[in-house]
Parts: sequence; structure tokens; C-alpha cells
Amino acid sequence: MKPEQQSYPGFGQESPIHSIQPGGGWGMSVELLWGKFRRWILKRFCRMYVTEQAASRQGDCSTCPGRAQGCTGEVIDCRDLKYFNTVCGYSFPDQQHHRFAWREKLFFARWGLAELIMFTLGCMLASCAVGLLAYAETPYWLTITLSVLIFLFWLEIIWFFRDPPRKIPENNFAVVSPADGTIVEISEVDAEGFPEGKAFRIGIFLSVFNVHINRSPVTGTVTKLRYFPGRFLNAMKTVSARVNEQLWIDMQHDQLNFPLRVTQISGALARRIVCDLKTGQKVIKGQKFGMIKLGSRTELYLPHNLDIDLQVKIGDKVRGGSSVLLHIKN
Repeated sequence: MKPEQQSYPGFGQESPIHSIQPGGGWGMSVELLWGKFRRWILKRFCRMYVTEQAASRQGDCSTCPGRAQGCTGEVIDCRDLKYFNTVCGYSFPDQQHHRFAWREKLFFARWGLAELIMFTLGCMLASCAVGLLAYAETPYWLTITLSVLIFLFWLEIIWFFRDPPRKIPENNFAVVSPADGTIVEISEVDAEGFPEGKAFRIGIFLSVFNVHINRSPVTGTVTKLRYFPGRFLNAMKTVSARVNEQLWIDMQHDQLNFPLRVTQISGALARRIVCDLKTGQKVIKGQKFGMIKLGSRTELYLPHNLDIDLQVKIGDKVRGGSSVLLHIKN
């Protein structure tokens, strides 16, 4: 089989990463605005808390690259690091994070709570508008239809941002799926950074009905992160892997010492890639590291000469962190 060329995305050069959500977005802007208001409240009414947090804060953030994407440089507690913890020079002891640990135990993706709340408020306003239409003696069938559509849309948003628990296989030679979805591609491609410049690629399409949390396929170390702005074609198409907005996460397997890459690729609806990792960070198999907001594509690259026992085929449904894509033989 002749390898397919994997070139740089044709609609954007590599760009610096200034936050965990490089593409920005209205949800991020709303949350940053809320953070500004929250800090004003804390400084005005909770001065002892602000003083305590300032005493425990570590590091320096005078040159944080996040300033280019909305970071004000004002950090009171660890909540202010949500979007910039991978680039910010500030940090807090682990015990400071524990008071907000309950957020990580919610059934919903932590990175999508702002959108979840805003969409819910939008659906409530839309429902009120439909109520006014009913009061104005609009045809009964129309108000019922609109009400059902709003409710179904809200259920889809709830379903999309869910974050169910997963059982991670303990076998060190098992490589798990980095995402939920459908296997749409299994092929050999030309890929920079792999032995002989070639890699074995598994492409996974995520529909709007899939969980969109991304997980590490192995236990290893992040060696490089690269972000490319691009287009927003249908992620079902193979060409989207070359021209859509995407983020590359290069890793090194801890025990077997081979390189691999996970790419997060935006789709026609997905416009926001989230990656909460930084170079040099250790990750464990099945660990949540980000998401892609709305339908998208996630790909896994492995050395083409790796001796593997493939466990999936095109058309198979997989679950991030729990479905085994392949076993390493040697």
C-alpha cells in the first residue's frame, strides 16, 4: 500500500499556543469575563481569602504568553488558571486545588461547563419566547413543535458535554482509543517525526452524539505540542486531517520507548480544540487531557514498523480510554 502524504495543514501555518483552547471562542470569552467579575467580588468582600491565596501562590507570571489570548495576569486562586495553566508561571499547592475538586467529579466535561450553562440559559429564554407566542394565540401546533425542538436541542447539549467514567485496561502493551467514535480510517501515511518518515494511522470520527473527551492512549511523556489554524471541513472526510484546524500531541511511550502522536482535528461544527497538556508532562493511560467541542476527528499515529496486533476495523465503534485499538507484540 502506497503511503498517503501527511502534509502540514494547507490553510494555516503553525501558531504559538497561548492557552489550553488555542482557537479562543465565545465560551472562553464569557468565562474570562466572569472570572474578572469574580475577582472583583473577592477583592471587595473576601480580602482575607485573597491574602491567604496570595501567600500560597508560587512562581512568576510577568511574561505569560496567555496575555495574547485574554489573560489579565491577575491570579487570585487556581480557578484563574483554568485556561492558562499550561503557559502561566503561577501555581498553587495541591491542597488549594482540592477545595474545587468537586468540579472534576461532575458528570459533565469541566472544559465545557461555560457552554453548557450558556446554552441552557439560551434554551430557557427561547422557551419563554415560545410561551409569549402561546399567550399571543399562536397556532397550538407551532408552539408545541417549537417547544419540543428546544427541549431536544437542550438534551443534545447535555448529552454532548457528558463525561462518563471509564475503566482503563491495565495491560501495558494495550493501546487504548484516544476518543469515542467510529473508526473511519486505518492506513499507512508519510508523517514527520516517525522512523523513516512513515506512520500507521487510525482515524476516529466523533459525531455530535459521542462523548468528546480525549484521553491518553498510553502511559508516557509529552514531547511536543503543535497547533495549526485551518479550515472546518466535515471531519468524516480524510482530507480534513490535512486542512482543518488541529493540534498535534507527540508522546513517548514510557516502557517501550517508541513515539506516537494524537491529533485533535476540528470539524464542520467543532470550532474549539482543548488540550490541557504541556511539554515534558507525564500522562497515564486513559488520562483525560482535553476535548473537541462538537463533531470532530481524532487520530492516532504509531511507527509503521511497530509489531502490533490490531483489534479494530473500519466501522467499529470505540470508547475513549476503555476500547483497545491494538496490542504491541514485541
